[in-house]
Amino acid sequence: PPKAGPADPASADIFAKECDALRPLMTRLAAEYPNLQTIAATLRRVHTAGVNDWGALAWHKGEFFRSRDYPRFDILDRIGAGDSFVAGLIHGLLSSGDPQLAVDLGAAHGALAMTTPGDTSMATQAEVLALIAGGDAKVQR
Repeated sequence: PPKAGPADPASADIFAKECDALRPLMTRLAAEYPNLQTIAATLRRVHTAGVNDWGALAWHKGEFFRSRDYPRFDILDRIGAGDSFVAGLIHGLLSSGDPQLAVDLGAAHGALAMTTPGDTSMATQAEVLALIAGGDAKVQR
């Protein structure tokens, strides 16, 4: 079965349907391009311009990994969230080799990037780790 990040006690698996649709596509992409080791996607549902659901799914060397879900996440500026997700994912893979940690870092970093204006993340590693541990994304600066 797919591995999942920590469950958010405030919600059910809000992206189950999206992940069920993405898994076969990622598997097919990996089969078509056998040199790929990691394939990832962010998961987003827009409620309003300032409130989105957020999460991520990754395939790494034949296994699936999910970040925690961030339901009804308050955002300021969504530009750059995908880039911040990829930066966190790559950092996690290179620094730890742990794909679960990598997808968690990516999703948290992308989430925090949406709490500040502009397309460049201003989140610190400590803030990313605190969010992964169950904290909130309120800016602590």
